[in-house]
Amino acid sequence: MTDQTATPRSFSASVALKGKIAIPGDKSISHRALMLSALAVGTSRVTGLLEGHDVLATAAAMRAMGATIERRDSGEWVIDGVGVGGLLQPREALDMGNSGTSTRLLMGVVASHPITATFVGDASLSGRPMGRVIDPLSQMGADISASPGGRLPLMVRGLAPAVPLSYRLPMASAQVKSAVLLAGLNTPGITEVIEPVPTRDHSERMLRGFGAELSVDTDADGTRHIRITGEAELKPQTIAVPGDPSSAAFFIVAALIVPGSDVTIANVGLNPTRAGLVDVLRAMGGDIEELDRREVGGEPVADLRVRHSALKGTEVDPAVAPSMIDEFPVLFVAAALAEGRTTTTGLDELRVKESDRLAVMAAGLEAIGVRVTENEDGLVIEGSGGDPLPGDATIAGHLDHRICMSFAVAGLASKAPVTVDDIAPVATSFPNFEALLAGLQA
Repeated sequence: MTDQTATPRSFSASVALKGKIAIPGDKSISHRALMLSALAVGTSRVTGLLEGHDVLATAAAMRAMGATIERRDSGEWVIDGVGVGGLLQPREALDMGNSGTSTRLLMGVVASHPITATFVGDASLSGRPMGRVIDPLSQMGADISASPGGRLPLMVRGLAPAVPLSYRLPMASAQVKSAVLLAGLNTPGITEVIEPVPTRDHSERMLRGFGAELSVDTDADGTRHIRITGEAELKPQTIAVPGDPSSAAFFIVAALIVPGSDVTIANVGLNPTRAGLVDVLRAMGGDIEELDRREVGGEPVADLRVRHSALKGTEVDPAVAPSMIDEFPVLFVAAALAEGRTTTTGLDELRVKESDRLAVMAAGLEAIGVRVTENEDGLVIEGSGGDPLPGDATIAGHLDHRICMSFAVAGLASKAPVTVDDIAPVATSFPNFEALLAGLQA
């Protein structure tokens, strides 16, 4: 999947990583901060926004539908919203780039507004299934015509007033949940999402913060009923976006597997629906200490001090998968350097991410000398017991930012360099990844 514009990069055995870093803002929260600010009446201010390609695609789309969004030299983003129901017809197609979150959430936003929007994206995004959001949004009255297989390019003709819905999620997906709740914002009456398996709850926290009437009731079996009252009036907010735990994951694992490392990562969001990786790595013997735990904008945050540790293989409970679904690629790297076997199951969702992350990680790990078995819903990895990996391979990243960064981390604990065929996709979520790594090595 390389082309003439690919930027290959090699990563080699590293000196001990030392120092303190601040990672980019949380991607999930950044998307939602822009969308809800654009749907509020008045001026919202956002600091710590992740300025990667995915989030900038959301900003461009909200601008195209009437919001005024400006970045100040101080790094603060100032958003003048149009109000729920006030979105304008975009003049041209909304280009989502590589961002599945932008696409699925904005489809929900458009579904209950009297406008028509065409969504397009890059080759990777155009291969990802959108049927999971097309189904509930169609039931609410939106008219959606998609490419074969429910894929991009697709067109959403919104309906206002839309029809309120009680929708039971057929799979654990925060994006589908959020799309329905966002559509519910401009739908008269109560829209309900029934969530059998809890997923990241940033949308619920932030909708409440902006003043939406939203309730969450949990059954005895853990099923959540999330209800939003429509025709909401959102009030502008000042938001400080915490650091992205999915980005912190790469430096957490790097510090654990590179001998002598002692790294502090500032301001990491530790929302319990996102922090599964930290729990799993601690269970494997990882030395990860929380400093100055606090709350920022309704989200739990702490500085994480991570020191090199002798990791032990583990059997990962599939119930934690939704709380760390994006972190499994780099967990597989940690498992490759642990003592003994690590088994993962229940990870079917990884096959429909930016790439088939199970197949791509299995192939890449094998190429750098790791013993790995790929099953239908997970990987079984035999660890090296802390010995450096053989390395000495070029990995096909399949334009997937998390695959590229995972193998960059693997290279830091390998005898011979690990080359990623194209490092450019990392900019979608973590533009300064290489600069931070170089700083810790210095």
